[in-house]
Amino acid sequence: MAISHMKTVVSIFLIIWTMNQTLAQNVTKQHKDSLATLVEAYYDLNLKVFQPNSTIEDIDKIFELFSDDFTYIHPKYGGTYTREDLYNGYVRNQKEGGYDGEVADVKIKNKIIGLNAVTIERSYVLKKENTIKDGEPQMTFFEFKNGEISRIFEYW
Repeated sequence: MAISHMKTVVSIFLIIWTMNQTLAQNVTKQHKDSLATLVEAYYDLNLKVFQPNSTIEDIDKIFELFSDDFTYIHPKYGGTYTREDLYNGYVRNQKEGGYDGEVADVKIKNKIIGLNAVTIERSYVLKKENTIKDGEPQMTFFEFKNGEISRIFEYW
């Protein structure tokens, strides 16, 4: 009787453990998928803003992806920018005609998804002199907090 009871307890334990492992794997996959979706939305929205007919509302949609304490770090172009600094830069570039449609597409060549972070290798597809060509590969690191992009660090 005791051996039969022990087998039942062990069997129940193994069933519960297996279910928990499967659930944890599904949650992890969903989390990684949601991070990848946010990064793709970021690039899709930027591509729209980079066109000559973009609007302030298009810029606003990008910033809906960001946390309130968002920061953008780009050492090559001046260091660390607050959410407000970056927003003002987008608006200024748009008003000055900086978004002229030269960027035709964004190619994500590689991505590594970790715990609340994604690293992207990408290049812009550029329209120049009636030709289309891939730009230089660039690396960007995204951090996330509460389902929003909290920091972008450019490594190019």
